[in-house]
Amino acid sequence: FTTDSYVVDPIFFPGGDIGKLAVHGTVNDLAMSGARPLYLSAGFILEEGFPIDDLRRIVASMQAAAEEASVQIVTGDTKVVQKGGADKIFINTSGIGVVETIADISSSNARPGDKVIVSGTIGDHGTTILIARGELELETDIESDSASLHLLVAEMLDEASSLGTPDAIRALRDPTRGGVATTLNEIAVSSDVYIEIREDLIPVREEVKGACEILGLDPLYVANEGKLIAIVSSEIADKLVERMQKNPNGTGACIIGEVKPQPQGIVSMTTGFGGTRIVDMLAGEQLPRIC
Repeated sequence: FTTDSYVVDPIFFPGGDIGKLAVHGTVNDLAMSGARPLYLSAGFILEEGFPIDDLRRIVASMQAAAEEASVQIVTGDTKVVQKGGADKIFINTSGIGVVETIADISSSNARPGDKVIVSGTIGDHGTTILIARGELELETDIESDSASLHLLVAEMLDEASSLGTPDAIRALRDPTRGGVATTLNEIAVSSDVYIEIREDLIPVREEVKGACEILGLDPLYVANEGKLIAIVSSEIADKLVERMQKNPNGTGACIIGEVKPQPQGIVSMTTGFGGTRIVDMLAGEQLPRIC
């Protein structure tokens, strides 16, 4: 069981909208625990005067996203607040799923020797939102990566099971707020391990790199809504990546680092120049209302 709220601004953006994001986000929260999503609830907070056509568009988007993910939205609620009491529309979604794997998936399970896998390019969603807000006068084809990842996770679990190592997938996380850097720090702290990643292995679109350079941002901290991070046994890492790359949401999957024993609770990155820098936990909200 999981719940989350969505306040993204703008509510419509290339590659999605707040409704699609709400469905995908809750489906992914369930998937990261190894669960098969089943049912969702949807709660709406509407600002007085919110256009009914926009509401219809958002609800239709949620329906399409739910059908694509094979989940049902079974209950919901709507409240309207006075003008200025909310900004257009806020959505809360809760989800229930069933865990059908014997794998013990937890952020506290990373072990020295494990590999760090990312399912594709990072920072797409956060960069898309920034451009859609008009904060960057850029013309690009980049879109939000918002997507349901439960089928990708199911294939990963199937691959591990078929190799006779169902417990080889230690941890799964979707690096949303705070991006890849914050997610890896949370895993390092929870598992009392050291995570070392390599800059030259991290997939980042050129458009994302350019936007981040202009704003002084690090793509490692920019939100994602259709990517996952997996900590897996080195024994199956390569085969797991090959299986992930056959899924539409994992075509860019690759190994970006390794888990080591010391120093505990730390994440570092080997830079393209051969140096090493600490990748800290994100302090505060780098990009507000990004999801």
